[in-house]
Amino acid sequence: MRLPALDWARGYDGATLSSDLLAAVIVTIMLIPQSLAYAMLANLPPEVGLYASILPLVAYAGFGTSRVLAVGPVAVVSLMTASAIGPVVAQGLAGPLVAAAALALISGAMLLAAGLFRLGFLANFLSHPVISGFITASGILIAAGQVKHLLGIQAGGTTLVEILPALLAGARQANGWTLAIGFGALAFLYAARRWARPGLAALGLPARLADMLARSAPILAIAVAVLLVKAFDLGARGVALVGAIPQGLPTPALPALSLELLAALAPAAALISVVGFVESVSVGQTLAARRRQRIAPDQELIGLGAANLAAGLSGGYPVTGALPARW
Repeated sequence: MRLPALDWARGYDGATLSSDLLAAVIVTIMLIPQSLAYAMLANLPPEVGLYASILPLVAYAGFGTSRVLAVGPVAVVSLMTASAIGPVVAQGLAGPLVAAAALALISGAMLLAAGLFRLGFLANFLSHPVISGFITASGILIAAGQVKHLLGIQAGGTTLVEILPALLAGARQANGWTLAIGFGALAFLYAARRWARPGLAALGLPARLADMLARSAPILAIAVAVLLVKAFDLGARGVALVGAIPQGLPTPALPALSLELLAALAPAAALISVVGFVESVSVGQTLAARRRQRIAPDQELIGLGAANLAAGLSGGYPVTGALPARW
């Protein structure tokens, strides 16, 4: 086991620090609403997404080999987490927070062990079309599952066959205010992604400032939505609100574990580890090739393992690497 951070730290200079600070601001702006949403996708309190976005990043920075990979909650793993902890909670083996943290710890231990035994080469034998199809299907399922929030209705179901009829049945009860905010935000984000950067540059703003302002579009959408909710008291008009987010950070601690809980979560943890590793390595290799860098699959297993162990100890849930926030 080694610390790749010691390698690139030798050549770290002021110009790199300046670029990293700008990237940190942009990623943080994107990460806050994104983490809250992913935690809710995992059927967890929204603040858990924030917990899973702090220490895991620090752990990966020390042990991972990619310099630009964004490690934290992602959509596919959030959906898999919800499916894994649901039966455990229903059986009364643990509460959702304990189950999610335990799942991260088990996944982290599996990834770390795989890295120490140099099993990174196995990624070459995994069928990319199968993994890609799984991720694409998960994306479709996630998108379909979020439509009910845009409509402001109750619609159950865990498969597309169950979700679509439920959406059609409840569409007539859609909340107009929720529709206006949801689709208004989507339209604004689409327009910002496509036209904000060139539009701001045409106004004479420096390219770097125009880029940063364009990338802050999601946080602006949230701020405007919050102001509208407050000004028109939309919570009383049927618009669902996240509510108060607890202040402070959890104290790092080992969740209450039992052999029965570990056995129940182990199969899901193994699947999350495989999918998370393959997704992370695929994205990491793509980003590294653009910058003429290389990543080491064995060390990536250790880096992701350390990140998941940090997530489990800090009240989070399983994390993996994904594309950095981009607009």
